[in-house]
Amino acid sequence: MIPTIIVHGGAKTIKDDKVAANHTGCTAAVEAGWAVLLGGGTAAEAVEAAIRVLEADQTFNAALGATLNSDGEVELDAAIMEGSLNWGAVAAVQGVRHPISVARKIMDDKPRLLVARGAERFAVDSGAEMCKKEDLIAEEQWQQWKKDEKVIDRPNTVGCVVLDASGILAAGTSTGGTTKQQQGRVGDSAVIGCGLYADNKIGACSTTGDGESIIPVVLAKTAIDFLVGDRHPDEAAQMAIDALASKVKGEAGCILIDNQGRIGWAYNSQNMAVAYMNTDMDRTAVFTRK
Repeated sequence: MIPTIIVHGGAKTIKDDKVAANHTGCTAAVEAGWAVLLGGGTAAEAVEAAIRVLEADQTFNAALGATLNSDGEVELDAAIMEGSLNWGAVAAVQGVRHPISVARKIMDDKPRLLVARGAERFAVDSGAEMCKKEDLIAEEQWQQWKKDEKVIDRPNTVGCVVLDASGILAAGTSTGGTTKQQQGRVGDSAVIGCGLYADNKIGACSTTGDGESIIPVVLAKTAIDFLVGDRHPDEAAQMAIDALASKVKGEAGCILIDNQGRIGWAYNSQNMAVAYMNTDMDRTAVFTRK
């Protein structure tokens, strides 16, 4: 089995002055996950490592750098799923530095979605990295929120998909939601089948975009279903995005790896930051436009 990793920094419009930062951040995320795989780590461990890098980078809408809700606060959602159909998720949490790690702790405990104060209590009890909720407010996001500026370059989700040397697949997502979203709003990122899906027999997917559009078409599972019949992930990804566009309005993107280690991605936004790596490559490939 050829170990493979792909990450996305969100489907969005990427301004010229943010291209380099998106390239650097996605490359660093791939390198972190790849180091785990080279060390014999599992797909889930690699997904967590990659997304933690994106959560700590203010370029992306996840943890530090997340958009602010209607109350000027950061609320975070994240989820992880293994191809065995094991999963864990959190939503509407505050003061958690790496919600993807809490989602993985939940997965390792027992599959479930925990929200708000209950999820935060679980995070504390399980030894997750906590902070003051104000510590996750990036200066750029705070200034834009105060001035009520139109934000055109904030993605909705970051994500990662991995196939490890044992043939195990995993997918993960993490997000700060949408700018000035209603307090307590939860999008697709924490919802299995919508923001992510993984099945060792078929493939794994992570999505990004407008949650209210992604949820009703169950985008991640739809993309996985299109892989059936040995369809290439690139074609399956495009079919999934086309299916979404034919039914609802909204921007979205998805990344895929099938059970053979082939990758694919598609989006209907102006840009989508993507990076990937496998053992046949000597360096990470990174893009902001396909």
